[in-house]
Amino acid sequence: MSSASSPDEPQLTCNQKSAFAVAPMIDWTDRHCRYLHRQLTRHALLYTEMIVDEAAINGDRQRLLGFDDAEHPVALQLGGSVPDKMAEAARIGTGFGYDEINMNVGCPSDRVQSGTFGACLMRDPDLVARCVAAMKAATDLPVTVKCRIGVDDQDPEIALSELAAKVVDAGVDGIWVHARKAWLQGLSPKENRDIPPLDYDRVHRLKADYPNLFIGINGGIGDLNQAVEQLGHMDGVMLGRAAYHNASLLADVDARIFADPSKPVDWANIRDTMMDYAARHIASGGRLGHVTRHMVGLFQGIPGARRYRQILSSEATRPEAGPEVIAKAFDEVDLSALVAAA
Repeated sequence: MSSASSPDEPQLTCNQKSAFAVAPMIDWTDRHCRYLHRQLTRHALLYTEMIVDEAAINGDRQRLLGFDDAEHPVALQLGGSVPDKMAEAARIGTGFGYDEINMNVGCPSDRVQSGTFGACLMRDPDLVARCVAAMKAATDLPVTVKCRIGVDDQDPEIALSELAAKVVDAGVDGIWVHARKAWLQGLSPKENRDIPPLDYDRVHRLKADYPNLFIGINGGIGDLNQAVEQLGHMDGVMLGRAAYHNASLLADVDARIFADPSKPVDWANIRDTMMDYAARHIASGGRLGHVTRHMVGLFQGIPGARRYRQILSSEATRPEAGPEVIAKAFDEVDLSALVAAA
């Protein structure tokens, strides 16, 4: 949680190519979540929730795609499988000012399968490649793919290599690989995050096959020690649930991953910044709980954290709750313990 590292923690050298991202997570990585995460790390790449191409084209674009300038660098993840629609959605995302466009080829949910996108597209690498090519033609932004190592009975050695070869030929700028299969029949989306075994070595072999292409790894990485270890093999590492449920670990990312300890996290300033942000959101018709639900994971293991969580989980959810609830919750945390550890 501090910006300093103990001697036994693995370290990166300043000249080592590295990247760190917070994974796109449906119902979690909305604009309020990303705003909080940006207060904790200036360099990490943040991702939107997956936005379906049809929604980006025909839906409430400001609500779905709008974001605060403070969130940069931020990538838009799109779900879809019709090249022309994916191209149009990429154009729209480009107009909103995103830094990257990403195609979802990894989500295993039933809703995603019924729309013929997400992980089921691992079975149709030619279609994924056509989508990538159409998106590349529609935007000057980097276009990346986030995929699995395979689905169902596919052989990951064959499935991942076929997908990679096709999207590389289509001009993809990078591939993020969740190092598990997705079982589209018989496992729920939640079970698909835990039950299929991790195969980091398969992803490492893919990177060895493409030394000049950005390839990042995702899946089961629980802390920054594991992230640094993966960066010995990969260009990037992506954390999902670990970064969400224990968001304080993001406070170490700039120093440990990007070798930039120049601005350690100021927790009192984060409190004030989030109070100001919440006040603006409430003034625009929102509720405090929209913001604070993403803050509950802060301060794990710090004295006062339990009471902090209780306040945010109860008082911040009341319709009339205001930003002062954030201050009340922070008052319960021994911030001196955080400062001493920095």
